[in-house]
Amino acid sequence: MKRSIIPALLLAVASGLFSAPPAPFSPEECTGRRARLMAAAGEGLIILFGETDAPPGARFRQDNDFFYLTGCDDRGAVLVMLAARGEAHLFLPEQGPREIMVDGANLLRQQEAASRWQLTRVAGLSALDEFLARQMRMARPVVHARLSMGDTLDSDRGEAQLYAARRRRSHFNDHPGPDRARAAKLRSLFPQAELRDIAPLIDRLRLIKSPAEIESLRRNGRLSAEAMRQAMLRTRPGEREWALEGAAVGWVLGHGARGLAFQPIVASGPNACTWHYDRNDRLMAAGELVLMDFGADLDHLCMDISRTWPVSGTFSPEQREIYRAVLEVQKATIAACRPGRNAAEIRRIAAADLAARQVDARGLRCDIHHFVGLATHDGAPLDAPLLEGMVLAVEPGIYYPEQGIGVRIEDTILITADGCEVLSAAVPKEIGEIEELFKNRN
Repeated sequence: MKRSIIPALLLAVASGLFSAPPAPFSPEECTGRRARLMAAAGEGLIILFGETDAPPGARFRQDNDFFYLTGCDDRGAVLVMLAARGEAHLFLPEQGPREIMVDGANLLRQQEAASRWQLTRVAGLSALDEFLARQMRMARPVVHARLSMGDTLDSDRGEAQLYAARRRRSHFNDHPGPDRARAAKLRSLFPQAELRDIAPLIDRLRLIKSPAEIESLRRNGRLSAEAMRQAMLRTRPGEREWALEGAAVGWVLGHGARGLAFQPIVASGPNACTWHYDRNDRLMAAGELVLMDFGADLDHLCMDISRTWPVSGTFSPEQREIYRAVLEVQKATIAACRPGRNAAEIRRIAAADLAARQVDARGLRCDIHHFVGLATHDGAPLDAPLLEGMVLAVEPGIYYPEQGIGVRIEDTILITADGCEVLSAAVPKEIGEIEELFKNRN
């Protein structure tokens, strides 16, 4: 009896995991990206490694670069592309019956996986070393691998490098991350090869969103905006900050998000002056402001929204004055964002607009702050001219620790052909809208 049940169970587990990837990472989308990357590389091999483990207590999330090019959520996978031939080979760990029972089957168990996923072939990981060795027999082998650090769910490559430098303050923490270790392994195995960093070429592709990515980001903007609105409705003096986090998190998870784009910030009173405060356990009091920074991870794409509102539902005159300055700077910056303009031009145009309207910006600069995509902070130079299809965040803030006041207003925007679209526009941010929301809640 057991012999007949176990294979049936394995088949059920396996078949349940062959779900289609989200539309922005369909086989067609990923095939086009791989073709553009191979054309940009021009020659040699391109090697990318998938994520191997889930963070403790969290759902597995595939490496951003790997998922962008494959749409494959399997652990421990390796993608090898032959640029001149236009070939893409996916290698996956061979699994025993117990591994399949515990974790589910990977693509090796899917019939015709290569044709369905538009790959040259799908093979077992045990074949990878020999495959690479055969490719290295050319006169001058070139290997494109990720020599820069990989980005994470909420941090770009530069930030990941910064955090690694901070860890190395203690020499006991100075261990190579996976990217450094893999690059060293490739150099050791194939000393004749010239290694080149593939990350800059991938970053250029990721910077401009496809129509499918844009549609998912629009949905995420609406979803995350409503979650923030639910947090506003939950706000009351005497409530803990975590109640607002729970309202927002429950909303996005209950409406299709795979998780959160970053650890939510719910910072009341003086906590709002700590930019990355995330304990979210303080008791909120009447007369204070609460600053919330939140976004969902939907279809492997992130959203980033910040709002600040009064705990009791009404701004004091001082809070109103500070809030209005931040809001006017943010609105002027967004209005200045359009294709062809760079950060310096946006600052100049927005500052001139504020001066013409005699708005006191309280020293705030009209800046764009970071790009958004597979990572909340997508890596790209902020001084480059804006292009249609870019997605970025605008988040001015004022912080007065001595007064216990911090105000930040942030929206994620899409650069369009003639301006920009605010993807997170559904969250109230005008003073009258916020106070009206509190006045009319149940």
